Amino acid sequence: MNELPKINEMIVVEGRSDTQNLARAVIADTIETGGSAVNEDAIERAKLAAKTRGIIILTDPDFNGQRIRHMVTEAVPTAKQAYLTQAEARATKDNPHKSLGVEHATPDTLRNALANVIAPVHTIGITSDIDRSFLLDLGLLSGPEARVKRALVGEQLHIGYANGKQLLKRLQAFGIRRTQVEDVFKGKY
Repeated sequence: MNELPKINEMIVVEGRSDTQNLARAVIADTIETGGSAVNEDAIERAKLAAKTRGIIILTDPDFNGQRIRHMVTEAVPTAKQAYLTQAEARATKDNPHKSLGVEHATPDTLRNALANVIAPVHTIGITSDIDRSFLLDLGLLSGPEARVKRALVGEQLHIGYANGKQLLKRLQAFGIRRTQVEDVFKGKY
């Protein structure tokens, strides 16, 4: 049996099921937020872990997951981010409610997400040259294919799906350059 990769940073997840599923993919310590309520203890543990080991936020690709990611990132701006697409996080069996979550992702998918973490721009010293007009020109903010294009960019650049306003902020926050976005549409990713 192959040995599981070890992750040095602590991984912030929503709950126990996420921790259990991560244990099938990697060796890592987790901080469970307790779901969408995000208890203050979890925030304090994330702040402490950020000072000592660093943290990676890996939440469900849904509204509550994004809300939790935002709350933890506000408290710990240096947090690295790992994303799953909705397709990667969708339960494959016994799923009448189309449930999404880290707990449903395959071990390979989780390892891939953790291998493609994104660091905030202020921690890596890279600045973005992307502005609103660039996104408009590429049809990422409006038009019949905007949503599909944003999903493609989010998936290929490992930054997760975002609406137009969030996409601009996320691309800038991670220091992503115009050429990287253009390469997505050229099929280089």
